[in-house]
Amino acid sequence: MAAARKSADHTLYHLAPRGFWKKFRDAVVVSPDISSGLPIAGVHRWPPPGSRPERYATPATKASDPAQNPYWKRDVRRAYPQISVVTQDGLASLLIAHAEAPAVAPPAEGDKAGVPAPKKEAVDLTAAIATISSARKAYSESNLPPKVPTPFKRWIPERAPDAPHDPTAYWPMLLVK
Repeated sequence: MAAARKSADHTLYHLAPRGFWKKFRDAVVVSPDISSGLPIAGVHRWPPPGSRPERYATPATKASDPAQNPYWKRDVRRAYPQISVVTQDGLASLLIAHAEAPAVAPPAEGDKAGVPAPKKEAVDLTAAIATISSARKAYSESNLPPKVPTPFKRWIPERAPDAPHDPTAYWPMLLVK
C-alpha cells in the first residue's frame, strides 16, 4: 500500500525551469521543492489571457472629439494665475452693499421683472468704513465672534484622589483626571 501524499505537487500547477536553468536552480536553490510561483495560464485562468478574438476599443468621450477639445483648454503649461484687482471704490461699494442684508419683498403674482440692481455710487473707502463702524459694532461682549468647531471636548485637568501609599513616605506624584 502506497503512503498517501499530504502535500500538493508543485510541478502540476506551476511553471518549472528547463535545460540549463533547471540545473542552475537545482545547484543554487536551498529547497528544490519550492515552486516558482508562476501559474500555468491554461489551468488557472479561463479564458487564457490574449485568447479573446475581439479587440478593445476606447469608448468615445467628449475629450476624444477634436472639435470640442481645443488645445488651449488642455495646455496646462500656460494656465497662468489670473490677476484679480479690487479698487478702493469697488471695495467701498461692496462694504456698503453687504453691511446690512436688505429686506426683499416677495414677488407679486404677475410680476415677471427681476430684482432691481442696487444703485452704484462712488464712495470713498474711509467714508464707507466710518459709516459701517458707526452703524453697529462688529463684536461686543454679548455678540462674540463665532468659534471654530472642534470634534472633541477640550480637556481641563482636575486633581484626582491620590493612589494608596504610606502617609509618611515622600510621594511626589500628583494624579490628574
